[in-house]
Amino acid sequence: MCRWLAYSGEPIQLSKLILDTQNSLVAQSLNSPLGAETVNGDGFGVGWYPTDGAPGTSPTFFHSIEPAWHDENLREITHAIESPLFFAHVRAAAGPPIQQTNCHPFRHDNWLFMHNGALAGLSRVRRDLALAVAPEFYPLIRGTTDSELLFYLALTLGLRDDPVAAMTAAVRKVEEIGHSHGVEFPMQGTVAVSDGSVVWAFRYSSQGRTRTLFHSIAMATLQEMYPEEERLRGFGARARVIVSEPLSNLPGAFVEVPEATVAILEDGQYRHEPFLANAE
Repeated sequence: MCRWLAYSGEPIQLSKLILDTQNSLVAQSLNSPLGAETVNGDGFGVGWYPTDGAPGTSPTFFHSIEPAWHDENLREITHAIESPLFFAHVRAAAGPPIQQTNCHPFRHDNWLFMHNGALAGLSRVRRDLALAVAPEFYPLIRGTTDSELLFYLALTLGLRDDPVAAMTAAVRKVEEIGHSHGVEFPMQGTVAVSDGSVVWAFRYSSQGRTRTLFHSIAMATLQEMYPEEERLRGFGARARVIVSEPLSNLPGAFVEVPEATVAILEDGQYRHEPFLANAE
């Protein structure tokens, strides 16, 4: 459906990952070998937290309905901005129209959210899912995507207090409502969430056949493995990236996040936890 990346570490120019890597996100917008669709040209978005921002600082985002490979503003912005934590997303529209309000990532206060996948049977379940969103959040929904609806459902269920528990409850609600409308496999996708300090990356589908998700290994290990690679020298020791598909073909540089898992990136370290492993 889409492709995305989430970076955390020492501040870098956004262009290093979005534009300049071998299989950058812009390259994936043109050709995504591991994606459900090979072309992701229905808009893009970037959300970034400021360097030296205080905890709780709201991120800035830029959305466009242009294909990522075609937008000159994307090149200008990503070369000009440095950030210690940013999200980027290229979209392949699966039904909701191509408009800026449907571009990821989505933002609420200091939280960013993006999704690759779909809630099946959306036309049948949308009303019930919308009614499950708290009244204080419902007016904030600006677009028509299932992804934004999932975000505000998770916020309703406590995302700001416990992201893993809230996403668990949100996906269970999606499955409960989907099954009540005869949808066999309601949930599909990978989801990234951040509060500006921690990144939570979820890989789960009701069918157990989820879109791909990978994360990089420790940068010091990677630099030791490939001392001749100049492209690695511009990254600090804490640099980590979580991606829909690897950004390079360097053997061992990326590891796949298992099915029904949340990968948590905090202080330059990953940990994996089961996520709804026994839901179905």
